Amino acid sequence: MTEKSTTGTTWFITGASRGFGRVWTQAALERGDRVAATARDTGALAPLAEKWGDAVLPIRLDVTDRDACFAAVAQAHARFGTLDVVVNNAGYGLFGMVEEVTEEQARRQIDTNLFGPLWVTQAALPVLRGQGSGHIIQVSSVGGVFALPGLGLYHASKWGLEGMTSSLAMEVRPFGVKVTLVEPAGFATDWQGASADQAEHSPAYAEFRANLPVSASARRGDPDATAAAILAIADADEPPLRVFLGDQPLPLMRAEYARRIAEWEAWDDLSGKAFG
Repeated sequence: MTEKSTTGTTWFITGASRGFGRVWTQAALERGDRVAATARDTGALAPLAEKWGDAVLPIRLDVTDRDACFAAVAQAHARFGTLDVVVNNAGYGLFGMVEEVTEEQARRQIDTNLFGPLWVTQAALPVLRGQGSGHIIQVSSVGGVFALPGLGLYHASKWGLEGMTSSLAMEVRPFGVKVTLVEPAGFATDWQGASADQAEHSPAYAEFRANLPVSASARRGDPDATAAAILAIADADEPPLRVFLGDQPLPLMRAEYARRIAEWEAWDDLSGKAFG
């Protein structure tokens, strides 16, 4: 892996007040980069502004508001004159069986986790295309490539992000714009805590829930440990389209894709006949 110069790199990071967003914002600032840091509550970003001054631009942003996303990107570009790395990190988990989630919960999950990155990406692309350079980093999840019960709408949002971003990478490559999907495993963020939403439990699923296996690995990674990784991804001359964060996803996905291929092969005769 080769790396480029990081002198004067300008970042635009959503969800910068906590979790990965906070860690990555601090990592960029600590090495001398500049960051437009967005959050619903910019008060949480005040300590960053106090410590790093003009190197950080706090912006109040709800990523579900398309006009606000365009305004935030324009504000960052006007302030710094360039955008080098755009990180769509804002998001949360919705816990509940598919039947249990309300329409409001479902729409808010998709609005935040899928449409939010779409609006920020659309806002940033004219700048990046004009420069002939830039890197969009979409924060997906290991839950963007496989699924568990009780997280159907979360998975839908991340699987949608994966598909959209795969197309995006091909579309913007001719303009010199790079794209990466970061797929973290379980980390000790508040994804399952204050940031999460919980559907009301239906008695119909009580027995199912009671019989769900306990995760073989309750271990959660340290978000601070991802700082070096995100900087390396952002700095790479040829970054990956997809990259896991954590040591659990790769073995998990080897088994998952083996099961998928086995099932496709088992039904291949029927598949071929269905073609005519």
